[in-house]
Amino acid sequence: MSSTTSGLKLTLNAGGKLKGKVKIPGDKSISHRALILGAIAEGETHISGILPAEDPISTATCLRSIGVKISPIEKGKKVIVNGVGIDGLKEPKTVLNCGNSGTTMRLLLGLLAGRPGKHFVLTGDSSLSTRPMKRVGQPLRMMGGTINGREEGNYAPLSVIGQKLHGAVIGTPVPSAQVKSAILLAALKASGSTTVIEPAKSRDHSERMLKAFGANIEISGEMGRHITIHPGGVLKGQSIIVPGDISSAAFWLVGATIIPGSKITIENVGLNPTRTGIIEILQQMGADFRIENYREVAGEPVGEIEVEYKSKLKPFTIDSELMPRLIDEIPILAVAACSCDGESQIRDAAELRIKETDRLAVITRQLSKMGAQIKENEDGLLITGPKKLNGAELDSEGDHRIAMSLAIASVIANSNSTIINSTAADISYPEFWQNFNTLKE
Repeated sequence: MSSTTSGLKLTLNAGGKLKGKVKIPGDKSISHRALILGAIAEGETHISGILPAEDPISTATCLRSIGVKISPIEKGKKVIVNGVGIDGLKEPKTVLNCGNSGTTMRLLLGLLAGRPGKHFVLTGDSSLSTRPMKRVGQPLRMMGGTINGREEGNYAPLSVIGQKLHGAVIGTPVPSAQVKSAILLAALKASGSTTVIEPAKSRDHSERMLKAFGANIEISGEMGRHITIHPGGVLKGQSIIVPGDISSAAFWLVGATIIPGSKITIENVGLNPTRTGIIEILQQMGADFRIENYREVAGEPVGEIEVEYKSKLKPFTIDSELMPRLIDEIPILAVAACSCDGESQIRDAAELRIKETDRLAVITRQLSKMGAQIKENEDGLLITGPKKLNGAELDSEGDHRIAMSLAIASVIANSNSTIINSTAADISYPEFWQNFNTLKE
């Protein structure tokens, strides 16, 4: 075993290698969207491979509270959503609890804004209540929505008073798939067309799925940055197969690359081009990997990735052009940079300060405990390697991606580490520690 539990601390044994095959959990972003679009479609939606983790479960729980019948989300089981149609959502009898899921809260704001005569209140845990929501509320107000909350509607709890919405042309200040998706969901209930213009292309799972369900959607402009919803499209229930989450695959991609003697095959990885920034960074590093069995499943590109250890790795640079395609992978890439020969630069990453934690600060704090040469800037990180890491007492600080990144870092340390709040990984990857122990030799 590569890890043992003592009280609230998990002991992580240094050394060893990662070997074998792993099938990663379903994509979290796609799981949320399949549930939401299935809820407002006509007829049943069948979802295979959904991520059975806390965040999608929060979305399903909220949808049940507004009148949607959804079968239990359990590992290996197909989920059936009985759609109520575009106008069928009910006013809940209780507050909608989004848990720790920013995606749930932001997408529901868009879904619920255009429900005249209905009142909704959204809340979340202590972490979610500190994450900014005005970036969604403000464009929805431009469409006629009424969203109120703490500090002028910036923080939960949030109140949504359903209104008749009108179409608008909305430029988003940052490339955010959550903001874009909230506007597009609201646009389904607006009178007149709505266009979202992004400064750079963000994840396009919502556009792909809206098209598959039958929405009248048009994508234009440079790099597909102009997305227009025309009202009147009828959404029909679909069969959705959720591919594996490349953000979860990133821990094994980096782990096998930097841990001597490692070789892993990662099965069923989603390879949507708006998500494959991690692949581009591995190329910059000179990593040894191959993509095989490339295919398309339910409108999303999928493949297997075989990756193995590489002794000489080059430093990398991440900037505004790449950031939207790997925003969730920055913590594990910070770990990767410790094994690269030279200075790696991560810029234009201020968005990471408003995730589950301030990820720039947290990953700097934790890797510094291990002796990493890492410097935190206002919008990024400078990391110089190669640097041998030391075992240390670590803390995920409640962030799932930090917990999993530190697990990989612990293997290349010179002595054992301990980590508290290791169960934070359950938010996006419930089987992470099981897979970690299985793969580690």
